[in-house]
Amino acid sequence: MGFFLLNLSLTDLGCICTTVPKAMHNSLWDTTTISYTGCAAQAFFFLFFISSEYFLLTIMCYDRYVAICKPLHYGTLLGSRACAHMAAAAWATGFLSALLHTANTFSLPLCQGNALGQFFCEVPHILKLSCSHSGYLRELGLIGVSACFCFGCFIFIVFSYVQIFRAVLRIPSQQGRHKAFSTCLPHLAVVSLFLSTGTFAYLKPPSISSPSLDLALSVLYSVVPPALNPFIYSLRNQELKDALRKLMTGFRDFRKIFFLLSLMTCSMIVDGNSLIMGLLEKNLETCYGSTTLSDP
Repeated sequence: MGFFLLNLSLTDLGCICTTVPKAMHNSLWDTTTISYTGCAAQAFFFLFFISSEYFLLTIMCYDRYVAICKPLHYGTLLGSRACAHMAAAAWATGFLSALLHTANTFSLPLCQGNALGQFFCEVPHILKLSCSHSGYLRELGLIGVSACFCFGCFIFIVFSYVQIFRAVLRIPSQQGRHKAFSTCLPHLAVVSLFLSTGTFAYLKPPSISSPSLDLALSVLYSVVPPALNPFIYSLRNQELKDALRKLMTGFRDFRKIFFLLSLMTCSMIVDGNSLIMGLLEKNLETCYGSTTLSDP
């Protein structure tokens, strides 16, 4: 499991380094442009890291399944060589997927302007600028194949956790059940955060779509999960949990003040909702503004 966590941390670091530095540069220098080559590189690396992360999470689910449902065969099924092969397969599949999508997307002629409506380069937003019908359909076919593959991974995750929960509930001792659940909950939390944010960002109803909401959701699924994954897995560390418990206990007055400030904030939102939304949209456009693609 530690080997897969190392690979997962690399994908998280890659996702953050692909999108955030350019967004910070745009914010500090008050610009929204990116070169054509830079946009292609950003789209490729984001797809590469995000795809590899999803496949790694699927492999980690299999790791938990073998550890709980077939513990006597763990050393045989998940030896060092098998783990290295599965991790390499995840990275290679992510690389191939990113290469196909990026090469096909950036081979299309763009004739719908150069404003992406996003704070980083992403395939769906670039496709909106395309005017090639055949190339657009070809990319949609690739997206459909990728979606089927990802859905297969999702079914595997669900099936594995059904078997895991059935095996855990058959453990006679409460302590044993608690220990088994504690080894699965971090991974389940990471998978749920990853899938829920991405699914809502891409499958949200068009009726609730707006530029400010789209920017907020793009930050939510591209920045928040990679940033929170290390923290979620670190909560298994007893020393960290004890430190957090002491920190929360020592700042009771601070929590009261924070609660009062939250109530005041809610009151401000109720009284001046339109003003708050206007400020939110302005801040999002400043920090994570829509990127403008420069000419190739």
